[in-house]
Amino acid sequence: MRVFFIGFGQAGGKIVDMFLEQDKRMQTQSFRGIAVNTARTDLMGLKNIDLKDRLLIGQTVVKGHGVGTDNVTGARVAADEIDSIINAIDSRGTHDVDAFVIVAGLGGGTGSGGSPVLARHLKRIYREPVYAIGILPAPEEGRLYSYNAARSLSTLVNEADNTFIFDNSAWKNEGESVKDAYNRLNDEIVRRFGVLFRAGEVGRAGVGEMVVDSSEIINTLRGGGISSVGYAISERISPRTKQSQGLLSGLFRKKEKTEEVLTGEDKSAKIIALVRRAMLGRLTLPCDYSTAERALVLLAGPPEEMDRKGVEKSKSWVEENIAGVEVRGGDYPVQSDYVAAVVVLATIGNAPRITELLEIAKATKEDVLKSKEKRSTMFDDGIEPLFE
Repeated sequence: MRVFFIGFGQAGGKIVDMFLEQDKRMQTQSFRGIAVNTARTDLMGLKNIDLKDRLLIGQTVVKGHGVGTDNVTGARVAADEIDSIINAIDSRGTHDVDAFVIVAGLGGGTGSGGSPVLARHLKRIYREPVYAIGILPAPEEGRLYSYNAARSLSTLVNEADNTFIFDNSAWKNEGESVKDAYNRLNDEIVRRFGVLFRAGEVGRAGVGEMVVDSSEIINTLRGGGISSVGYAISERISPRTKQSQGLLSGLFRKKEKTEEVLTGEDKSAKIIALVRRAMLGRLTLPCDYSTAERALVLLAGPPEEMDRKGVEKSKSWVEENIAGVEVRGGDYPVQSDYVAAVVVLATIGNAPRITELLEIAKATKEDVLKSKEKRSTMFDDGIEPLFE
């Protein structure tokens, strides 16, 4: 799947920078991307996005200093400069792109305000689907950030073809520095979506037996709404011992066949357990997985570890546990010492964190209105000002 990433705002820019770093390291050339921001310093901190692909917008309004967590200004700046953003995307080439993915932190100003604006215009211009990866702020980051995230998300869900959510509060560790926390969270995002968006590629390990191509990912996500992604990785695969050969090998032939059957059953069980762990473990957005309308199961790893029976049984297990009946899946062979399972739960019906976020936003809006009504000054005592 060939993906065009647009990193909007500080968090989005950093994550797209990491996607491109991963792409260079793996030499796959599946990803391309640009970064859009209203703050010059955020753009200068990127390492893997070319300078020509770092777009500074809103200079006449905020003079390169960012919008100060004001996502209404962020949306206005993005709308005013949408032609510049679209031209920057066109100049990188879009003829072979399978999907556009906008990445943004939803609690700030630039990405939170600008990403829904960009999603609307991309859908108007291109036929390819437009997805978003939105990062939710933790509640302790402040009510302003939660309010911004709720406003942004409620708009983004209507504009993008599907919105993946990554909830920071579900992934934080106690006693972790800000830098370490954000690096780890961004790495979690890039690892999961890197495996998902590379599905169907022809790599050095060959082509999968049950290929998951871009059309299957697109069909899984076509229902819109919000989606969550689960991920699990196996223990390191030990190199298999060579079978004994020689004069006595005939004596053990029957035993070897029995061992092969047992090994096959073992591989199948491992794959099912891995998929269960991916879906029941820590999702990018904690949710009631039984409300998902569609799902996609992807296994990536060495071809000899990809057991067809295990893949099919794991798909059946996922189908039994979600609301819908559409479960796609397959394998993606890669040269690795591990097997990874990715489960996409698409169009979720119930996520407590989203409900909580919307309630915080409503309460914040009411408190703002009340404070405006109660606002008084020390000089409200009838003295006439010099001029009105």
